[in-house]
Amino acid sequence: MSQVISQDATLDDIIFKDKNREYGAFLLRTTYPKVIKRSVLLGSALFVGALLLAAFWKQLTASNTEKTEVTAEVMKLDTPPPAKKVELPPPPPPPPPKEIPKVTTTKFLPPEIKHDEEVTKPEPPPEEVRGNTASETVKGETENYEPPVDPDAKGKEEPVEPPKPAEEEIFTAVEQQAEFPGGPAAFGRFLQKNLKYPSAAQRANVGGKVYVQFVVNTDGSIQDVTVLKSVGFGCDEEAMRVIRSVPRWTPGKQSGRAVRSRFTQPITFVLSE
Repeated sequence: MSQVISQDATLDDIIFKDKNREYGAFLLRTTYPKVIKRSVLLGSALFVGALLLAAFWKQLTASNTEKTEVTAEVMKLDTPPPAKKVELPPPPPPPPPKEIPKVTTTKFLPPEIKHDEEVTKPEPPPEEVRGNTASETVKGETENYEPPVDPDAKGKEEPVEPPKPAEEEIFTAVEQQAEFPGGPAAFGRFLQKNLKYPSAAQRANVGGKVYVQFVVNTDGSIQDVTVLKSVGFGCDEEAMRVIRSVPRWTPGKQSGRAVRSRFTQPITFVLSE
């Protein structure tokens, strides 16, 4: 049977209408305001007590510091005995003064006037000695001079080989790059026209890129053809053959003169379906 709610019923009575009020929730809600009020009063009292205790402790420590006296004892040190006077040896006598060397001077005498008979004439200088100059030819043993012969030397003199010219520098990047006749597009058409797929690579169904490196000489010829990345099955040999068969290029230029330059060319082998 439902409970009848009176006019003086509280919120808890409304919430717990037709419910078990003996369960702990109803008791907690009815006692909650009292617990909160008691907790607030107790916390406030503890906070005020802590403040009063701190002020009292501060006054107590201040009074103790005023009552304490600072004392210090000065230790009297024994006066040391007077130091004995040490007699120093007398200073050495000063060195004798150095004598300044005397410089002899000649007194200037006034000129004396004499008669011509008393004056002695000075002797004339000796005559100039003339000899062979550089323009004169001196005949002697030098005209028939023959150089000494080395006894260890061979009977026939070997021809002296001229020094070999130094190899020109190979450039990787130059001001004006070497170029195939007709440009890169013509070079690509030349490779497609002359390149043959190796039969061994066709049977093994092998393809890929062969990277070939070569040097363009100063006259445009191709030399030093090598393979940097290999595919195998005859593709490397075919790529080197085609590169060696290209016509002369326009050589690269550095500072206005033709130089040797190095190139790297990838050649792709692909089987068409």
